[in-house]
Amino acid sequence: MNRIYAILLAAGIAAFARPALAQPAAVVEGVQMPAWVEREGRRSPLAVGTELKNGDALKTGAGSRALVKLAEGSLVKLGENGTLQINEINPRRDGFFRAAMRVAEGAFRFTTDVLAKARRRDVSIRVATVTAGIRGTDLWGKSTPDRQIVCLIEGRIEVGAEGEKPVIMDQARQFYRREKGQTQPVGFVEPAQLDTWAKETEIEAGKGAARRGGKWKLTLASAETQEAALALYDQVRANGFAAEIRPAKAGEKRVYHVRISNLPSREEADALAARLRGQHGIMEPKVSS
Repeated sequence: MNRIYAILLAAGIAAFARPALAQPAAVVEGVQMPAWVEREGRRSPLAVGTELKNGDALKTGAGSRALVKLAEGSLVKLGENGTLQINEINPRRDGFFRAAMRVAEGAFRFTTDVLAKARRRDVSIRVATVTAGIRGTDLWGKSTPDRQIVCLIEGRIEVGAEGEKPVIMDQARQFYRREKGQTQPVGFVEPAQLDTWAKETEIEAGKGAARRGGKWKLTLASAETQEAALALYDQVRANGFAAEIRPAKAGEKRVYHVRISNLPSREEADALAARLRGQHGIMEPKVSS
C-alpha cells in the first residue's frame, strides 16, 4: 500500500472512530514539543488528542512539557526531560477510577479540579523509589538521579520510600525528599520556591505549544514528490514534532504539505515557525488557520 495513503487512512479511521468510543482513560491535552510516546516497543511523537493506555511511556525533551487529562477530570503535567510511565489506568463502570504511574525522571504535577475531588479514586504516583498515594489533591514532584521530592500543594497524601513507614502530609507546602537514598525530615517550602517549581511543569506561552482544539497550522514545507514529503515527515517526527502529511492540488500538479496542526493561536504558530526555521531542511514555514 502507498505509504502516504496508509498514513492518511490510519488518521481518518482514528478520527472517525473516536466519537463512537467511550471516554478515553487519559488523553493528551497539550504538548510543548519535542515529546514522544513509547508504546509496544515503538516510539512516536506525542500529539494532542493521543489516547493513552496501560504500558505507555511519555518522554519529553529539552524545553518540553506535556499535559494529560485523566477520565475522572484530574490533570497530569510533565516537565522537560521527563519520563512518565503509565503502569495502570482503569476507569471502571461503577465510577471508581484507578491509576498507577511512575515518574522515572523529571518534574510532574498532579492537579484535581473541584468536581473531580469528590469522585472515587485510587491513584498513586511513584517517583523513583518514593510512592505517593493521592486522595483528591494537588501535588508537585521531581525525580533526579540523587534526589526525589514530593511537595503537597493542597489536600492530603501518604508518601514513603520502599521499606520505610509512609508519612501523612496534610498541610499546604509540606514536602518530602530523599537525598542520595536517604529520607530527610518533612519540611515546608517557601511560596517563592514553590512558584519556581510549579513553572517547571507549566506549558509556556510563546513557545509554540500545541493544544487540543487548536485551529492554527504550520506548514513546514510543500513537496512535489511523496519521497521528499516523507523524508521531511520522518525526520521531523523522529525529533519529537507531531507532523502530518496532507496532499493537495496546485494547478494540474499534486503537492504534499507537511504540517503541524492544533496550534491554539497565531502567536504560538509564529513562535513554532521561528523555532523550526533553518532546521531539518525547513526554510520557509507558513502559518495558516
